[in-house]
Parts: sequence; C-alpha cells; structure tokens
Amino acid sequence: MFKILVFLWMVYGLEGADVVLSCSLIEEGGGMGGMMGGAMFKRTASTLVFKDLVGNDDLSPELVTPYNPPETPNADDLIFELTLPSIQIPNADLLLHADCNEQEVVCEISHYVPRGAEVDSLPAHFIGSVQLEGGGISLTLVLQTLHNETTQSDTQPLMQSKLNLPLSQSGTLLTEVVFVVFSRVPSIVAPIGSDVLLDCGFRQKNSIPGQDVALEWRIQHRGNGRKILDIKARETETDVGQDLFVDREGTSAEADLLVRDGNASLTLRRLKVTDEGTYICTVGSGEFQTQQIVQLHITQPPHITLSEEKLVFQDSTPQKLSCHCHRYYPLDVQVEWFSQAPSEEEPVSLSKESSLSSHRQHSDGTYSLSSHLHLRPDKNPPGTVITCRVSHPALETLSDATLTVGKPDPNTVFWTVILMLAISVMFLYKAFSGAGAVYGTVSSLPVFIQNILNCVPKTNEAFTGLERHGVLALAMKTLEYTI
Repeated sequence: MFKILVFLWMVYGLEGADVVLSCSLIEEGGGMGGMMGGAMFKRTASTLVFKDLVGNDDLSPELVTPYNPPETPNADDLIFELTLPSIQIPNADLLLHADCNEQEVVCEISHYVPRGAEVDSLPAHFIGSVQLEGGGISLTLVLQTLHNETTQSDTQPLMQSKLNLPLSQSGTLLTEVVFVVFSRVPSIVAPIGSDVLLDCGFRQKNSIPGQDVALEWRIQHRGNGRKILDIKARETETDVGQDLFVDREGTSAEADLLVRDGNASLTLRRLKVTDEGTYICTVGSGEFQTQQIVQLHITQPPHITLSEEKLVFQDSTPQKLSCHCHRYYPLDVQVEWFSQAPSEEEPVSLSKESSLSSHRQHSDGTYSLSSHLHLRPDKNPPGTVITCRVSHPALETLSDATLTVGKPDPNTVFWTVILMLAISVMFLYKAFSGAGAVYGTVSSLPVFIQNILNCVPKTNEAFTGLERHGVLALAMKTLEYTI
C-alpha cells in the first residue's frame, strides 16, 4: 500500500478549517504487471483539499498556516477541492492533528461509476480513500464534480490535461462529497469469549425518504471469505422493514439505526478464534455503493505455571524445571529464563540453555507451549531466584513466574547417609560370615535395625521424609532379601 506522510495546511476562515492532503490518483495502466500479465496501476501525484472540514471554534489563528492555490493555474496539476454541503464526517478533526502526532495518512483517489451511469457521463465521479494509520478515522468518499463560475461566462475554462475536466479559476477541480462510508475504529483487538462492536457508518447527500439501504458484512481470512450478514432495510411511514440474512450465530445489526442514523455497525457476541479476520462493511443507497474495512484481532493471554513449587538440591544431580504457557492466542509467544544468585546484582540470562516443546493447538484454536531448563546445584546455590519471563501480544506487560532455590535439610542428609551405611554393613557381613553358623544372628539384624529406627522421634522431619518417600521400606526389604 502506498504511504505518504501527510502535509496539512489549515485555512482559518469564517466557516472553518481546510485540510490539505497529498494523495495519489490511481489508474489502470498498460503493461505486463504481475505473474498473470494483468494491468499495472499508475499513480499520479495529486492534492485533496477539504473545504471547511472542521469548525474553527477551538482553533488558534497563530497555529494555522494558510493554504494558497498556485498563482498561475496549471492544466497538469491535479487538485481536488472538496465541499461538504450537508454531510458531517465524525471525528474528522483527527486529520488536523495527524502531522503533530506523527501519524501517516494514506490518501488515494480513483475513478468511480455510479450504478446506472455511463463511464464518461457528467457530472464525473471519483472515489477517495483516506485512512489515518495508527488508529483513527478511515473514510471512503464519493466525489461528484461541480459546475464552476467559468462555465457560465464567455471565458473558455482551463481543462485538466489528464481528466479532460474543466478547472476553476484557481486551477482546482471543484467537487462535493455526495456519499461517504466511514469507520472510527478501523482496527480492534478483543479477547476470546467477549462481545465486540465493529464500527461502520455512512452519510449521503439528499437521501430519498423510503429509499432502500443495503448493508453487507463479509469476513476475509487467510484467503477464504464468506458473507455473515446481509440487510436490506427501508423506512415506511410507521416502521422500518427489512430483509435479513445472518450466517453466524450471535451476529446482529440494527435496521432502524441503519436507515435513520446511518449506523451500519456490526455486533459479534461470544468471540472465537475463527472470528479473527478482515471485515468488509459494504453500504449501498440509491446510485452509490462503497465499503469500509475493519480489522478484528483475537487475543488470549497465556496462563503461566512452573512445574515445581519449590526447588531443593539434595546432591550434585541437576534438576529439570519447566515453564508451561497454557491456551494463548495468537501464536507468537516468547519465553526467557533468568537466574540471580544472592551474590549477584543483576539477573543472568539462561535462555540459551533452555529448550522449547512444539506448539500444541487445542480444539478452540488456542495454543500451549513448554520451555525446559536443567539447573545445576553448583551454579544455583540456595537463595538463587529462578525466573521464567513470558511476553505475548495479549499481555500488557511481561509476565514472570519465579521460585527460589531452597536449602537442603541437614537431618535428611544425615539419616540418608546412616541408612546407606547400615545397608553396606549388612552386605559386607553376609560376604564374610559363614552360611550356617551365623544364619540366626544375621537374620535377626533387620529386627535390630528396626528397633533402632523406632527410637527416632516420629516428629523428626528427616525421618518422616524418609518414611513418606518409601526409603525406609525399601531399605528393610533390601536387608531381608540379602540375608
């Protein structure tokens, strides 16, 4: 898409402020464009002048730079001068502040043929697309040429060289806006399960009472498209009649608001991942029909958990820690690992030492992923803080899941060593003792060791830990087997 930084001039007069945009006239041209040999589009620099677009009540004359047409009209210049005699464009004042807000404006103009009209018929019509990037208003305007003062005099008007249309004495092509379709929120982000309103509206000059208004909403996503709503509404003396087609459950538009207020907005309830896409709002009334595009992005933040609630190294064996990101959308999630020992002032990145699982897609379209990290006790002493940091478009800030490496219980280590020594003694005793002479003595050793263990207070944390994990039971079975 062609983009050009907007140049704004605001003419401060009795009626209001004029806005001047640098645009391009788009025409189909000859040549082999594209893989299939289709016609290329030619772009010609042009200017779009909105006359009295915004009231001047809140404008300061000191902040306004006057716009002056060329001193000598030039037939090669393309200057479209617009008037809005009876059409008010919502949020049009945003165009005044685009330059100050460092926002870009995409402005394109092309030929337009109303329904039932001939291609070269007069008055001529053009369609203008004005989009404020980075949030804001998006307009699709139908422009109709006007007769100017020179056509009623003996003076031959200056003809625009490319369009072959008469220019005003100041060298501009006089037009008026007769139809406009707009969106005040052309891009919206919404979470799964929520309701959303896709903003779309229209204005028309001299609309005929009782005239049918047609509204169609389509969705395009990844090369596939379908119609999800179609309304043909008309206002009668007592009510608003409509012909309605709806393809998606929980989708609605108000026929009475469409006809009376020009409100063509679409409501989507209980959003799903499959609702994401490009929505095309097409409005037709009388001889005019045009459209507006609204982008809907679906999001779902990840739920983040660690595989362990606490981490304690009992020996020199590394331990595995996993960070799970559950049910997020869209796909792009990033997981980072950090550690910060008590002696370190800044955390150290461990991301290069981690590994990622493959993305798992659920039936609702969301994804899950896990990141794994093996931690060594010599590099992560007690008191070290381990952090899993996750970034995702649905998260306003980075999300952390942390744990602190704990100290091992010295009693646990002590009793583990004692038990292992006892088992080793039994193996050695059996190896060096006679098979028959000492059988009775050796066979009574398990009972003797059990009596020793019975003397340990049951409140001892190390003992209960060994008992809970089955270490004692395993040791006693091993003794019985060996003797």
